[in-house]
Amino acid sequence: MGPTASGKTALAISLAQQIGGEIISVDSALVYKGMDIGTAKPSMEERAGVVHHLIDIIDPSQSYSVSQFVYDTERLIGEILARGKLPILAGGTMMYFNALINGISSLPKSDEKVRNEIAQQAERVGWAALHDELRNIDPTSGERIHPNDPQRITRALEVYRSTGKTLTHWQQQKGARCPYNFLQFAIAPADRAVLHQRIATRFDLMLAQDFEQEVSGLYERDDLNENLPSIRSVGYRQMWQYLDGQLSKAEMRERGIIATRQLAKRQLTWLRGWERVTWLDTFANDNLTKIRAEVTL
Repeated sequence: MGPTASGKTALAISLAQQIGGEIISVDSALVYKGMDIGTAKPSMEERAGVVHHLIDIIDPSQSYSVSQFVYDTERLIGEILARGKLPILAGGTMMYFNALINGISSLPKSDEKVRNEIAQQAERVGWAALHDELRNIDPTSGERIHPNDPQRITRALEVYRSTGKTLTHWQQQKGARCPYNFLQFAIAPADRAVLHQRIATRFDLMLAQDFEQEVSGLYERDDLNENLPSIRSVGYRQMWQYLDGQLSKAEMRERGIIATRQLAKRQLTWLRGWERVTWLDTFANDNLTKIRAEVTL
C-alpha cells in the first residue's frame, strides 16, 4: 500500500520475481482498458514474467464497484494459492484494501428522490457548500472525500438524509471478513516534499509520453463524458477539461499535479490510521529483505 508515486509497482514486481508471486492490482483506475499513461500502468515489459490481475478488465464506459473488487480478489487469492503461488496485492485505492481486509459494509440502497434533491441544491449553492455540510455532519467522510467529488459527496449526504445516520456509521457496520490473513506493508518517502517532487516529475513524464493523445482518443468517443468514474480519475479529468477548452495547457498541468498531491494526501490519511502495517521507505535498500523476513513460503 502507499500513496501514488511512492514505488509500489517496482517493489511488488521485484518481490514477485523473488518469491514466485502473482500480483493483484488494488487500483480503481488500472481496471480500465486504454487508460495506460495517465494511470502509470505497468508496461508489458514490466509485467513480463510476472502474472498481473485486475488490469485492463473493463471499458472506460463501465463502472467497477468495491463489492466487485472484493468478490474478484477473494476468488483470485484462492486460485493463486491453489497454484502454489503467493498473492501480492499492490495499489493505492485504500477503500478497496479496507473493504477486503476489514469486511465490506452493507450500505443503504440508493434513494433517487433524495439524490435529485441534492443535485438541485448543488445547482443553487454549489458543491463547496454541500461539502461543508458533509464536514459538519460527518467529519470523517468530509476529510476523506474531496470537495470536487460530487458523486461521493452526493452518496454521503444521501445516506445521511435517508437514514439519519452518517456514511461513516454505516461503513463501520462490517460484514464478513475475507477468509485470509494479510501481511500489510506501506511504502512512502520519509519527506513529503520528495513525494511532491516525484508526483510532478511523473506527471511531466506522462505529458512527454503523449498523455494528451491517449485522452484525445477517449474524448472523441460518444459514450464517454466527464462525469464517468474513469474520466474523473486524477489527471484524466484535467486533460479532458483542457481538450474541452475549459483549461489552458499550463492550467491543466498545474491542476493535474495539485489533484495528484491531494490524492496522495488522502491515501496517507487512510494509512495513518491503519492497523498492523509495517512502514517502508521508498529509498531504503532493504525493503525486500524486510518483507521476506515476514513471509512464510
